[in-house]
Amino acid sequence: MKAYLAYIQITLKLTFRDKVAFFFGFAFPLAFFFIFAQSMHAEQGGLINQVITMVLILGVLGNGLFGAGIRAVQDRETGILRRFKVAPISPAVILVASLVTGWVSYVPSALIIIALAHFVYGMPIPEQWPSLFVFLSVAVFCFRSIGLIVASVVNSAQEGQIVVQMLYMPMLFLSGITFPTSIMPVWLQIIAQFLPASHLYTGMQSILVQKQSLFQNSTALGALVLSTLVSTLIGVKLFRWEKEQKIGTSGKLWLLAVLLPFLVMGAREAYTRDNIGKSKILMREMSRSRTFLFRGARIIVGDGTVIENGGVLVKGGKIAEIYSGNIPDAKTLKADPVEAAGKTIIPGLIDVHVHLGAPGGIPDYTKGYVAETAIKRELAAYLYSGVTSVRSLGDATDTLLKVRGETSTGAYLGSELLMAGPLFTTAGGHGTEYTKNLPEQMRAPLEAQMTRQPKTAEEARKQVIELKQKGVDCIKIVLEAGVAGNLFQRMDTKIASAAAEQAHALGMPVSVHTGDDQDVADAIAMGANSIEHGATRGPISEGNLRLMAEKGIALDSTLAVYEAAWLGNQGKLDMLGRSLVQQVGPASLIENTRKYFAEHPPKPLSKNPLDGLIDNLKRAYAAKVKLVTGSDSGNVLLIHGPAIHRELQLYVGAGISPVAALQAATGNAALLLKIADHAGFIRKGLDANLILLNGNPLEDIFATERSISLVMFKGERVDRSDLFDQ
Repeated sequence: MKAYLAYIQITLKLTFRDKVAFFFGFAFPLAFFFIFAQSMHAEQGGLINQVITMVLILGVLGNGLFGAGIRAVQDRETGILRRFKVAPISPAVILVASLVTGWVSYVPSALIIIALAHFVYGMPIPEQWPSLFVFLSVAVFCFRSIGLIVASVVNSAQEGQIVVQMLYMPMLFLSGITFPTSIMPVWLQIIAQFLPASHLYTGMQSILVQKQSLFQNSTALGALVLSTLVSTLIGVKLFRWEKEQKIGTSGKLWLLAVLLPFLVMGAREAYTRDNIGKSKILMREMSRSRTFLFRGARIIVGDGTVIENGGVLVKGGKIAEIYSGNIPDAKTLKADPVEAAGKTIIPGLIDVHVHLGAPGGIPDYTKGYVAETAIKRELAAYLYSGVTSVRSLGDATDTLLKVRGETSTGAYLGSELLMAGPLFTTAGGHGTEYTKNLPEQMRAPLEAQMTRQPKTAEEARKQVIELKQKGVDCIKIVLEAGVAGNLFQRMDTKIASAAAEQAHALGMPVSVHTGDDQDVADAIAMGANSIEHGATRGPISEGNLRLMAEKGIALDSTLAVYEAAWLGNQGKLDMLGRSLVQQVGPASLIENTRKYFAEHPPKPLSKNPLDGLIDNLKRAYAAKVKLVTGSDSGNVLLIHGPAIHRELQLYVGAGISPVAALQAATGNAALLLKIADHAGFIRKGLDANLILLNGNPLEDIFATERSISLVMFKGERVDRSDLFDQ
């Protein structure tokens, strides 16, 4: 032990005298800290975590590859090691002393950088600081040992510089230290996973940004520990005291043995791509951590309130403050200013009624149609259109749950997805007609995903419980009986009421698809939270409207889908020609839909269904029924994304005030979906889901569709042009 302590003391003295080691261990990381922090505006939010990660890893690499590797070669070439050959000291002592010396010299530098980040740039002390300390310590030991192996397999300082640079430069540019790996081609991201620094970077970011523990980064930690042990053992075997002792070319293969844990991890990543997805999520979280100040805008809050001249401070993905009139300077708030004079900020829109499993047009199925891929793109289209939350009412449950898993983590950028899963109906009821002409081997599994057809009240309750356990947010019940020529079996109201009662017991909203006033009455009786469509066959009675208002039951008129049906049956494809539809709709889907209508002219409807629906909507508004907006997108001619804007236009055209229409698409919808704790309003503490409009929708409701200047989702300034290239 005395030999270890004595040699550690000696190497520490030599290290602090070594200008190269000092430069790469202290001066180089500090210089880059201030360069990165200033250029990235680290004071504006969580980007300081990125700066810290970059600089600390630069210190680890410099400490290991240059401070240990090059230093060891120099000691051998200048004869320093030869002097210890005759002393009672072993190679293990020298190697272990080098590891400890590197750690002791690195810790002060790391502490200084973290202190500067905290006191100068406002970075909070890392919550998982013990995990960070241990992870960085292991990383220092690992890269020191790799540096020593380099020294063991090279025969000159010049050769050592070449090998070190061959390791250092790829890790510098490909591991995420200087450039985000998420902007690189996928093949290059896979190559990066073979580099030790990539796993160091991902692990540190996970601890700093996601506040993960060592256990959650055990794979990367294990690889670092294993590499350290292997390097040290091989280093003892290959240790050379004098420069005259040479090692053959084959001896350099020992370096591959040291890197083997990372080569194995890279091969695994080439198959799973877990780290690639994790890196994307980390970059997304950092993007959402920035600070912005919107200045001078008209603010439509979502509850009927309008601030004519205000500001919104966004910080850490949340709305941190709302200003009215007197708006602070962006610099004093360390925020990136967004000048919004003459513009309008509204909450992200919410579409409470969509069908993601249906494309909204006629795809060319011969070219392949993958539901999961299509749904992900549809969610991106909604976000592009300023719709930050959607509720799917009756789609394949497992597929939606899988997609939601990706979008909720940020691995794929798309609107927040809420879902009812399968709709509750009965044998021969509405919803079963979509699969009835399919072969049995296809029909049965699809129907099981899209519908529930309970035969008893107890079975209905059980099915609701199972769906809740799966992760479904609400349930949809169908009471629609159809019209002459297109009749359906109507669900037993006792069974439907049992499903609704169980859903309420579990805190799940209940939406009921209705077709006439009796359906509405039954939906009210079973405690529906929202009535979908209302009455397409006649008026909703004044009594039912009064009960809806008293009980807070929302009406979702879905005008857009009936307009699309009316126009489509006249051969008018106006909905496909709208600018926003052209921007988000897959060109092949739009083209094939036009082609289909040209080849299959529809039979015109005798009566426009909109007339009765608009009358019901106007009367509901007058009766103070809570209004919400759903487009029923997915039906033919309603391409996913923009249709909620058309719904707003139809509302205002029906005489609903613009403020009330926007409230239906924001605050009211959020309250219905039980997401008002984070969406639907511009309020302090909620997610920063915002749309900046180049216009005033209170004067021209078309501004929500035609004048989108910026979309922000959870504090991230969405790059709309990249949404479809994920």
